[in-house]
Amino acid sequence: MKIEELDETETGSECAIVSGFDHHSRNSDQDRRTIIRVDATRALVGAGARILFYPTLLYNVFRNKINQADFRWWDRIDQFLLLGAVPFPKDVPRLKQLGVGGVITLNEPYETLVPTSLYQAHGIAHLVIPTRDYLFAPSFVDINRAVDFIHKNASIGQATYVHCKAGRGRSTTIVLCYLVEYKNMSPASALEYVRSRRPRVLLAPCQWKAVQEFKQWRLVSAAYSPSVDAVLITKADLEGYQNSGCDTCKELVIVPKMRTRPMIARLSCLFASLKVSGSCGPVSRQLTEARAC
Repeated sequence: MKIEELDETETGSECAIVSGFDHHSRNSDQDRRTIIRVDATRALVGAGARILFYPTLLYNVFRNKINQADFRWWDRIDQFLLLGAVPFPKDVPRLKQLGVGGVITLNEPYETLVPTSLYQAHGIAHLVIPTRDYLFAPSFVDINRAVDFIHKNASIGQATYVHCKAGRGRSTTIVLCYLVEYKNMSPASALEYVRSRRPRVLLAPCQWKAVQEFKQWRLVSAAYSPSVDAVLITKADLEGYQNSGCDTCKELVIVPKMRTRPMIARLSCLFASLKVSGSCGPVSRQLTEARAC
């Protein structure tokens, strides 16, 4: 098994800070304080998002009721792509009438108002990519899944509805990456176009950075993963992008699959996953990739 690290960086994200803690013990106290500060920021943003969810949702509903022309719940970006706010159960039949065959949900569980079972009952595929609100973007791998999901639906004549809470940041990140990849737009032209269709879209700095770097990630992924026999892992996949210091999102490793001695292959992939994540905490996505071996 061979692991390659590309564009190695050791500053910026939570994972890089932990790596520094492991290899530079003389700075352990300072690193520990930094980790606590990052964790506190993430927890604070998460708590704030929960507190503000229903008030902001009600505000959006109110604005939509009094001025639907300027504050639409969703907007059609192209023939097979809709971008908008979190749907209610009553919206599912309407989405089906609009030709929607797939829905991408960027909300965390507490923000999700429609269960997957209801979509399935109407013949709509549902891709769930939980992403924290306000300051965060999905990881490259999750963006990649979403972009290909949209393209697959479009190739069979079905539209995809991409949404977060308000249809401004998290969902816009996915839509822009799709336009960059499959419509050959630059990030800037894609953003200008989407704003012409849905003027109130607004990206956090790290979401915009994800859009700018996604095309590069796709190229690197294709170059180092020429077949299904390789697994691409990014450190960003542990938690998605951070609200600052996204440089380490470009750290990539390739874990080739092994066709012989299955148990050894799984253990090797698991070891590689743990090595990439260090002591950063959750490694569920790496474990999922390891099982693929």
